[in-house]
Amino acid sequence: MNLLLDTHVALWAITDSPKLPQKARELIESPKSAVWISAASVWEIAIKHALGRGDIPVSSQDAVRFFRESGYRFLPLEVEHAIAVGELPTHHQDPFDRILVAQALVEPMRLMTHDPMVARYSDTIIEI
Repeated sequence: MNLLLDTHVALWAITDSPKLPQKARELIESPKSAVWISAASVWEIAIKHALGRGDIPVSSQDAVRFFRESGYRFLPLEVEHAIAVGELPTHHQDPFDRILVAQALVEPMRLMTHDPMVARYSDTIIEI
């Protein structure tokens, strides 16, 4: 399964946070899962870490190193992803979450999120 992690889930995974539910941890660690991180998540981490947001515990540079060490793959932003954002219903206004949803739907991938508003976009989104 191609599994795209939303930004917070990805950070919880690499920091071994207790916020990451066991079910999510099992899916991420499953040999049947190819785990993906969007370039948009790296961008979000860079912006929010620079702003001193407490919920972003590592810099984007450190996050990328941890993602690579964990064997995660990186998903670039493509024109098709940007176009797909404009076709989404307005369940959610956060641009980072909207691009992750668009990427998951276009590729296709299963997006893992903790945000119930993001999960409203598709039954292929895994809410943890």
